Amino acid sequence: MSKISFNDYQLSTNIVKALSGLGYMQPTKVQEEVIPTALEKKDMVVKSATGSGKTAAFGIPLCELVVWEENKPQVLVLTPTRELAAQVKEDITNIGRFKRIKATAIYGKQPFARQKVELNQKNHVVVGTPGRVLDHIEKGTLFIDQLKYLVIDEADEMLNMGFIDQVESIINTLPKNRMTMLFSATLPEDVEVLCHKYMRNPIHIEVTSVNSTKENIEHFFIETSDEEKFSLLKTVTIVENPDSCIIFCRTQEQVERVFDKLDRLNYNCDKIHGGMVQEDRFAVMNDFKRGEFRYLVATDVAARGIDIDSVSLVINYDIPLEKEKYVHRTGRTGRAGKTGRAITFITSYEQNRLIEIEEYIGFSLKKMEAPSKELVSNCQKAFEEKSNTRPTTKKDKSANLNKDIMKLYFNGGKKKKIRPVDFVGTIAKIPGVTADDIGIITIQDSASYVDILNGKGPIVLSAMKSTTIKGKVLKVHKAIK
Repeated sequence: MSKISFNDYQLSTNIVKALSGLGYMQPTKVQEEVIPTALEKKDMVVKSATGSGKTAAFGIPLCELVVWEENKPQVLVLTPTRELAAQVKEDITNIGRFKRIKATAIYGKQPFARQKVELNQKNHVVVGTPGRVLDHIEKGTLFIDQLKYLVIDEADEMLNMGFIDQVESIINTLPKNRMTMLFSATLPEDVEVLCHKYMRNPIHIEVTSVNSTKENIEHFFIETSDEEKFSLLKTVTIVENPDSCIIFCRTQEQVERVFDKLDRLNYNCDKIHGGMVQEDRFAVMNDFKRGEFRYLVATDVAARGIDIDSVSLVINYDIPLEKEKYVHRTGRTGRAGKTGRAITFITSYEQNRLIEIEEYIGFSLKKMEAPSKELVSNCQKAFEEKSNTRPTTKKDKSANLNKDIMKLYFNGGKKKKIRPVDFVGTIAKIPGVTADDIGIITIQDSASYVDILNGKGPIVLSAMKSTTIKGKVLKVHKAIK
């Protein structure tokens, strides 16, 4: 394990304090390689396996590099999915919590007008999907003249989802004098071309190859038929009896079918796919992260970049059509140094796909026989006991970081000509409170939100009930999430 600590990178105390609160004690391999290079503002291409900690690898140096006083966005992060955009925004907010870094996520299926209002406020970092980012740039609602850092995350998935043209269109609008970082689990030829076309002498960093999937994950396949798949799924889950499991299907329709059957059998499960309303997708992923249910039936929307650290089993109910997706799906388990298992169901006409996957990852999957009736019978009791026990709810990794932070709501904003400096000047005069106790301030037209740090929330809340801001007494209460 690395002997380097985050204190060795000349990071400000505010960043190191946040990393400590998040439980980040030592950098991962990719963070070791990327952080010092990024702090030198050098372009880079990073090939790193999923689950290696690459969001923090770019999030830490970028939070260090941004200038807090600048109101316009300095960082743009492009991601292929809405879920990943929301997660990256959350991670950057947490890392930059005590530096008061303001991050915003923009993506489709969310009101454009609401995003426009948010982008019109002070923002240091904007994270978004290519289509919506390009839309905002073309309409002049995303200010890019102060942009100094570009991150293209999950670049190979951008290619697979047909976003490369939009990514290029975005790049062509950005200031030329910027640092560009590209992250990808694989580096197809089109992504390599993108790097050479738009980056200046990029440093290539390869931390782990796809072969790393062999290190922490046991890989198996079971031969079956389409007719026997669901029966096999039942017996495998009984024998494996996982604490947390993702079952990958190829289509939305298949997800619905498998989920309905499991639900009727009283499995503790939920589903996620691209046809669902975005709020429902976010809710399902958040519940799964917390361990509210054990089985998630999903399309590949859940295969990329979603940080769930305790998935013990991945089942490929349908073998993926693209060999790269096998790596991304199975990368949901065996994360952060933990071990996991991946089982793929193979029909007789899918043998060629299995061979392609094995050639791509560089090793063979072990053949596993379908569980015998005797084995299933022996495992049934333990399976039922676990099924009847409520899963242990996991704490969000930011819970410790945020436990001493209270977000306050004030019923006044831009229409009352209130600015962030007005809140800082007023709150910092409260006895026992300093400017260092004030976090992110968000000013909207008719409301404002202020994060109070270091457990000083109750003091500020009490004092502000009778304290004026610019001669006005505003209603104030603890913000409702």
